[in-house]
Amino acid sequence: MNKKINYKAKLDRIFSQYIRLRDRLPNSEVVKCISCGKIIHWKESDCGHYVTRNVLGLRYNEQNCNAQCRKCNRFDEANKTGYTLGLIQKYGKNIIEILHAAKNKHIKITQFEYEALIQHYTNEVKKLENINSN
Repeated sequence: MNKKINYKAKLDRIFSQYIRLRDRLPNSEVVKCISCGKIIHWKESDCGHYVTRNVLGLRYNEQNCNAQCRKCNRFDEANKTGYTLGLIQKYGKNIIEILHAAKNKHIKITQFEYEALIQHYTNEVKKLENINSN
């Protein structure tokens, strides 16, 4: 009996891990919350989305997703003001306009695309894990 693979959930997990590893401060295991600046262990952070993850076209957009403390992400409506300022500091003043324009583009991700993205981010996670183990 074949088990149906939930590709979206699998990609969510590996993509979240990638974002949180990517956002570690140099030579450390900690990240700085993009919204409030709190320093926390990367495993204690969330992959916070500026534009909600319900917008599939931006769900896996690397600029839309950044390490965020759980308080800001889960209980403070993503701390939009802080997130906005953090994005501008990280990517420049045009990023907000770019993300808002992109949120109206509707996409469908095929099984093949999910599999390719899962493989890509799995490889990226391995690279990032190796950086800190050296």
